[in-house]
Amino acid sequence: MADVKITLKKSLIGSKKDQIATAHSLGLRKIGNVTVQPNNEQTQGKIHKISHLVAVEEA
Repeated sequence: MADVKITLKKSLIGSKKDQIATAHSLGLRKIGNVTVQPNNEQTQGKIHKISHLVAVEEA
């Protein structure tokens, strides 16, 4: 499976608690943080939940 590179583009301030928890579970805490995750259904679900806060590209 390919990996995806996820970058936090917007602040988590004002986001719902579950969205903040999702970002933290991906390893994203500050604007500009980048993480590489496996491209599977669990990761895609997390990305979908916070899609308005992150940028995603193939790694």
